[in-house]
Amino acid sequence: MTVQIPARKPARPFFSSGPCAKPPGYSLDKLAIESLGRSHRAKIGKSRLAYCIDLMRELLQLPDTHRIGIVPGSDTGAFEMAMWTMLGARPVTALAWESFGEGWVTDAVKQLRLEPTVLRADYGQLPDLSAVDWSNDVLFTWNGTTSGVRVPNGDWIPADREGLSFADATSAVFAYDIPWDRIDVATFSWQKALGGEGAHGVLILGPRAVERLESYTPAWPLPKVFRLISKGKLAEGVFKGETINTPSMLAVEDAIFTLEWAKSIGGLDGMIARSKANAKALNAIVESRDWLGHLAQDYASRSGTSVCLTVEGADADFIKKFASLLEAEGAAYDIAGYRDAPPGLRVWCGATVDAADIEALGPWLDWAYASLKK
Repeated sequence: MTVQIPARKPARPFFSSGPCAKPPGYSLDKLAIESLGRSHRAKIGKSRLAYCIDLMRELLQLPDTHRIGIVPGSDTGAFEMAMWTMLGARPVTALAWESFGEGWVTDAVKQLRLEPTVLRADYGQLPDLSAVDWSNDVLFTWNGTTSGVRVPNGDWIPADREGLSFADATSAVFAYDIPWDRIDVATFSWQKALGGEGAHGVLILGPRAVERLESYTPAWPLPKVFRLISKGKLAEGVFKGETINTPSMLAVEDAIFTLEWAKSIGGLDGMIARSKANAKALNAIVESRDWLGHLAQDYASRSGTSVCLTVEGADADFIKKFASLLEAEGAAYDIAGYRDAPPGLRVWCGATVDAADIEALGPWLDWAYASLKK
């Protein structure tokens, strides 16, 4: 018996969790290109970089107390920059409940030769946040992209903390309301919630992080791309568009396009609303199918962006075939779970995805499941 193919496909079947879907209406010919082929140090290059920074500040509702700059190496580069320049001044606690958090643990232990306290949880779970010792510097992912688990809010971060809070927020910004007064360091990349291009990271520093940078010199040497201090003071130019190394102005213009689109739909509130609508649509699909489930059982800590799903009876080979079937039909791209996570699906629900496409995905999941089970 042939399993009937659904009549309607998602109009934009881009559900990858990074790089993520471009915003609705995107096309390359809509990008401003006057800065291309020009020096990033020229007036036009510096002005476009500064404009991009200003847009990010506005949309994130970042207070004047916090600096924001564009740095090399995507989110990974930004977070490594923060670790290498600021850790070592006091003890470290690292939280790990998915692969990227584990990566920060590995680097703290094997590269920086620190001895962090590590609080772990299995995929789908969150460590005990009340067990964090805030006399330490604390490393954590705000939203675990590979497990679909996030911190529910910032209430667990004390206002009078002694250590610094380091948040890898790459799949959280533009999707949640981040309490910036609880954040000393945050990092992200354009290729998640903005659907941007890779290779560029964004570093946000609160006043306590700046104080650490200006008062503490790490014991290890720092490569040029990590250096944020010049003559004992913060290199303020980094946070005004004077990048440490040469950026891609095409990637910058790409980010600007989406930031302007975000403003047009209501700014941060509009982005959060779209993401919530997408997650709600996907949850409706999950709840109406007994063979689908959420890897994150607790709703309060379940990601609203990188939503990870379990598939009854599925192993890694089944998931690979499942995703390949949907890709071959042009119905859904890149929805297999992360390679280190338990076998399952992962569907991006950030603001650049349309809820109608999430809704249209449901029958295609049924089709792929039934086809493989048959």
